[in-house]
Amino acid sequence: MAEARALGFDDCRIAPAQPAAHRALFEQWIAAGKHGDMAWLARTPERRTDPTLVLPGAKSVIVLALNYYQGGTAYPSGKQPQTTANNRQQPQTPYRIARYAWNNDYHDLIQDKLRTLSDFLTAHGGTQRPYVDTGPVLERDFASLAGLGWGGKSTMQIHRHLGTWFFLADILTTLELPPDSPGPDRCGTCTRCIVACPTQAITAPRSLDARRCISYLTIESKGAIPLEFRRAIGDRIYGCDSCLDACPWNRHAQASHEATFQARASIFAHTLRDFLSLTDETFRALFAKSPIKRIKRPAFLRNVCVALGNTGGPEDLPALEKAAGDENPLISEHAAWAIAEIMARAEASGQAVGHGLP
Repeated sequence: MAEARALGFDDCRIAPAQPAAHRALFEQWIAAGKHGDMAWLARTPERRTDPTLVLPGAKSVIVLALNYYQGGTAYPSGKQPQTTANNRQQPQTPYRIARYAWNNDYHDLIQDKLRTLSDFLTAHGGTQRPYVDTGPVLERDFASLAGLGWGGKSTMQIHRHLGTWFFLADILTTLELPPDSPGPDRCGTCTRCIVACPTQAITAPRSLDARRCISYLTIESKGAIPLEFRRAIGDRIYGCDSCLDACPWNRHAQASHEATFQARASIFAHTLRDFLSLTDETFRALFAKSPIKRIKRPAFLRNVCVALGNTGGPEDLPALEKAAGDENPLISEHAAWAIAEIMARAEASGQAVGHGLP
């Protein structure tokens, strides 16, 4: 659709508004509790799997892709190249943030584009419901049905030209538009995404247990991170790109032309222990318009403490000692765990460390 391209979308395909192909598997996944604390996924599953229950009279689902790849490959911690105009990467830091959260929240950008496209469709007689993972739509099922890539073994959507680095959005419409044809599954025998998962959250091809997923644990979960997964989180403080990075289809990915997705320097100008000094007010200011803001300070500092427990040294102990006294138990417990991890490493290496001080 030319209008979608003009708005900056990288692909636009049409699927018929029919029940989702994997509705039974989705219901089984919910019944098994693999959605964790994401209770909204279990609400009215029949609406999530049938677009005509969301928009009565819906005839078509317009599926859109927006590239957010900033260029280059994911860095080995502390060893990635410097950011350049043509090779935009996360600035060098001792921590990792999922690519999609390097700058402003994509919801705001894409919703504006969807409203404009919806207005165009309204002018042609349609009634619409636009969504960018904000409504009851199994968007990956409809993306595959429309030929906008295929569902990979990681459960992520894969596109021949965009790889794994793109956002999906949908517009349900009462307009009956000519549907596109589904494409083939091109994963073949590859299992790199499954092997790459640090917590073995991909329990089988196209089967993800969210309760084990680092993105879930550091973003969606509001409670303590289970001990069994803390070391596997490594230096990640918001999300995880391991299964996306591993996909060989990313060799075709081109850097996005959307400046909104470039890494925000102010976010990456900190050390991990710098983050521990954030108040609620300074946290909101630093992450204004960022998707990181929505998890709020306690959950973010929980993640920071885990990363420090995995990568920190004696020089980080004073900041962690202060965090261990935080009135919020989510912060204090993870800070205490981090202190114990650093002390154990120091002892194992024969490094003398006093109580909480280098």
